[in-house]
Amino acid sequence: MTAAQDVRARTDGLGWVSRAVFGDPRIGLTVGDGAPPGHTVVARYTVVPSVERARFLLPRGAVRATAAALLAYNALRPPKVRAVRAGLGALARVGVLDAARFPTLTVSLPEGVDPAGALLAAHLADVLDVRPAYAACGVRPPDPNHKPTLQVFAADGRPLGYAKIGWNDATRALVAAECAALRALPAVSGVGEHPAAPGLLAELTWAGQVIAVVDPLPLSVRGVPADDPPRLGALLAVARRGGPPTEPRPLAGSTFLARLGAEAARAAEAEPAGERAVAAVAALAGRHGGTRVEFGHWHGDWVPWNLGVHDGRLVAWDWEHSGADVPVGFDLAHDAFQRALVLDGRSAAEAARAVDAHLARHGERLGLSAAGRALVADAYLIEMWLRTWRLASAGAGWNAALHPALLDTVERRHYD
Repeated sequence: MTAAQDVRARTDGLGWVSRAVFGDPRIGLTVGDGAPPGHTVVARYTVVPSVERARFLLPRGAVRATAAALLAYNALRPPKVRAVRAGLGALARVGVLDAARFPTLTVSLPEGVDPAGALLAAHLADVLDVRPAYAACGVRPPDPNHKPTLQVFAADGRPLGYAKIGWNDATRALVAAECAALRALPAVSGVGEHPAAPGLLAELTWAGQVIAVVDPLPLSVRGVPADDPPRLGALLAVARRGGPPTEPRPLAGSTFLARLGAEAARAAEAEPAGERAVAAVAALAGRHGGTRVEFGHWHGDWVPWNLGVHDGRLVAWDWEHSGADVPVGFDLAHDAFQRALVLDGRSAAEAARAVDAHLARHGERLGLSAAGRALVADAYLIEMWLRTWRLASAGAGWNAALHPALLDTVERRHYD
């Protein structure tokens, strides 16, 4: 098989996902049922709907696992995606999908090579101690900030776990951060108003990648509506790790402000725009240095699409931006900012105003004074630009919606 025939040489989503999932050079990937000479077929996948427009890689030869890959957690998906997956899942459930005219991707290895030593899906079966296990994967356009994710199922369709693949510097850092967060959460997950979180099953280093293997969500989990009001008790439980409130402290002299300053300085060494971040941190300290706020943890990406409800309890996933020692209220600010930016398609400046409005409406219930609400909003926007810079410097590229618009917004706020 030549490089031109290997789907890993493609520049589209199928090539990107294939390089992440089938990274070992010993693996043969053939479109069709054949395999290179001297190779043994170890797995086959259905490519839906075509090689050129691939959206799913679905395991062949395991009807219930294939159906589950399409139907499990469908209630969490947008209506159009849900309808497509429901139709394909119905075909898979009655065994028709394998016979349909979708392309086949054949996975093979040289004779004598142990699949568990070369093929990630086979290794995950060993890690999860379930054999056989079948992996499915969505295919999306290449994005340096996104992580291919394998959904792993038993032959009977029972979900076993999710494997998130950190494949570049940016995504490896995110996966490692999520692993660290999930290791710390079991003591408080689901206690009181603290949301439940998936358990961390394993953290792997595989072919230069960092992989988090996490528990599957409950099958009956339902998504939180996009217009769901903020769950302030859960936000406070996350911030306080389920414990009591802590004494408010001034921004000046806090380790949080010191971290912002250090990160802005590193950005300035690498990126001309970093000087603007240094000035923004100095302005933040000048404006809010004497303001006292409570510091705590945050989820880091608290948005409706990362939240669900199961048995009347909130469930939160995707903890890859989680961190400690930030002003309480950051998750509330993030919720408002992302709803405006992503769901409503508003600009960074408009999203910043949504943060102000959200904090004005709900911040007092988080113990924030008017001055504290202003601090949280200003500090959050700087934090978000620094996150954008960290991802860009790690190879993810700049988020055009946030850079340079977010710095422009921060600077304008200095003169309001």
